[in-house]
Amino acid sequence: MRHEQDARDIVQDAFLRVHKSLPSFQGSSSFFTWLYRIVTNLAIDLVRRPGRNTDELEEERQRISQPGHTPEQPDPIWVSKIDGADPVDVLRRKELAARMRTAIDALPSYHKAVILMREVEGLSYEEMAEAMQVSKGTIMSRLFHARQKLQKALADCYAEENEQ
Repeated sequence: MRHEQDARDIVQDAFLRVHKSLPSFQGSSSFFTWLYRIVTNLAIDLVRRPGRNTDELEEERQRISQPGHTPEQPDPIWVSKIDGADPVDVLRRKELAARMRTAIDALPSYHKAVILMREVEGLSYEEMAEAMQVSKGTIMSRLFHARQKLQKALADCYAEENEQ
């Protein structure tokens, strides 16, 4: 979710649904997968909700994709206070992290979901397939294509790293 309050609302709604539906949980999937599916469905419902300003999201995507756009830079004063950290390296890592977030946010929701589930949450292909209610092969395909899109979006970052 792009806004913290939206994420908080979804989490609250998810736990209310889990509490109400816990007696009907059959255990055919893991509890985590069941909970993940509830949260995913609530997030999708929120994004699709009528009256939601999708133009604002599209404008942000276009602004970020402009050639002159640079991610927000952290304040160097704070960076220098990190013990044992090279400030230039810290800035470079933060810039790369911001670029990665931007690239991930630009992915279609189904590609974004598989990248986050696999690379951030460490789910297996089987857990991902169960959570998204698709086949393992579909998960593998989506993950392959999502990684290709990220590789293309971040190609200039890789080139910059190799020049240094």
